Amino acid sequence: MKVEQIYTGCLAEAAYYIESKGEAVIIDPLRETEPYLRRAKEDGAQIKYVLETHFHADFVSGHLDLANKSGATIVYGPTAKAEYDVHVAADGEELKVGDVIIKVLHTPGHTMESTTFLLMDENGKETALFTGDTLFIGDVGRPDLAVKSDLSREDLAGLLFDSLRNKIMTLPDELIVYPGHGAGSACGKNMSKETTDTLGNQKKFNYALRADMSREEFVKEVTEGLVDPPQYFPKNAVINKTGYNSFDHVLEKGLVGLSPDKFEEVANAEGAVVIDTRMDHQFRDGHVPNSIFVGLNGSYAVWVGTLITDINQPILIIAEPGNEEEAVTRLSRVGYDNTLGYLEGGFEAWQKAGKEVETIQQITSAQVADAMESETFNGLDVRKKSEYDAQYCPGFENFPLDFINRNMDKLTREKTYHIHCKGGYRSMIAASILKSRGFKLVDIEGGFDAMEKAGLKTTEYVCPSTLL
Repeated sequence: MKVEQIYTGCLAEAAYYIESKGEAVIIDPLRETEPYLRRAKEDGAQIKYVLETHFHADFVSGHLDLANKSGATIVYGPTAKAEYDVHVAADGEELKVGDVIIKVLHTPGHTMESTTFLLMDENGKETALFTGDTLFIGDVGRPDLAVKSDLSREDLAGLLFDSLRNKIMTLPDELIVYPGHGAGSACGKNMSKETTDTLGNQKKFNYALRADMSREEFVKEVTEGLVDPPQYFPKNAVINKTGYNSFDHVLEKGLVGLSPDKFEEVANAEGAVVIDTRMDHQFRDGHVPNSIFVGLNGSYAVWVGTLITDINQPILIIAEPGNEEEAVTRLSRVGYDNTLGYLEGGFEAWQKAGKEVETIQQITSAQVADAMESETFNGLDVRKKSEYDAQYCPGFENFPLDFINRNMDKLTREKTYHIHCKGGYRSMIAASILKSRGFKLVDIEGGFDAMEKAGLKTTEYVCPSTLL
């Protein structure tokens, strides 16, 4: 028996590969199928099942393409209603894979169809637990992503309490817990950077698994500190229920190299958003007018999904040559399938063509104190509210990048805004958006970390209860 975690850091997402006696299972695959097909081929294995722990909101699963290419059966847990062929497994149903058994445990709470898969080895011993978004390391799934008019987040939290107590906490302590996400995902409030642990350790250290916790205490603690999820979450959930175009088609359409003239023509004709995926300092020093910076070196797909409200928005890519496929692939993972091409030759080709170039004004952390002496100083801290509440620099107002579109009307084009985040990535995204909307701004190099190191006054640090 083989069990492998396939972790994707930019989405903080874990998929899983299980193989026994020439049969394989993939749990919660990402959009591109090639890594899973290649892995099975290396073992000479046939993919028998694609197991889905729930209808994901934070990414588009590769289940449909993978099933079509491998002949595997897509399996969801009880109550799941998909608009394509799936096997809806019963609670307690056992799936045989080679010499091992995977038992279906219905664990509603994060969503109503949420399911945990219990792996039993060749000797029938309970070995591992694939918990999806029901149980994370150090946290549990947030209960507000599947709220309906007749079901509140408190109702879902109560169901999650029952699932954890009745289905999971009764299992052996030595079980290895394999969750669907790690730190950085918005599917939980405060999960660990660790991506596996034993169930026994989680019973000791996970706040949501305290043995003496009442249902009322659980509901209060799990729902406390929740903020609105990224706007693309419900859209991804719908895509996962209804289906999508094949990833191969998306890639073919998006990997079209365009000359600078053609790039400009398509952008204007299609109303495309131009996304510059290079490093933040490269964007600062020169970029295509009105382009938006979202660098591949950060949570690229998450920020595109958070900030571009139309999931069908036409998109054009600027990337370092060789990075175009990665840029299109990562967009498709969150359902942004309408990439129309990329700037062939990258930004250098744009410059050589003599096209207009814009820059972002930036100052160092050492220059911030002088800037703050001005009576007209306006500071914006674009980190999350939880980060700001934990520690901030007086003189800077919290203006979270997550909700920049919602809060844009609070700003005025007559003022100049000095912007910072933690390290510089998010503030450059904010700067590019505000500049494209006609606002005047100055980015602070190195963000809060650099300002603190430079000795600027900050509040005392208060440990946050949530990282959302």
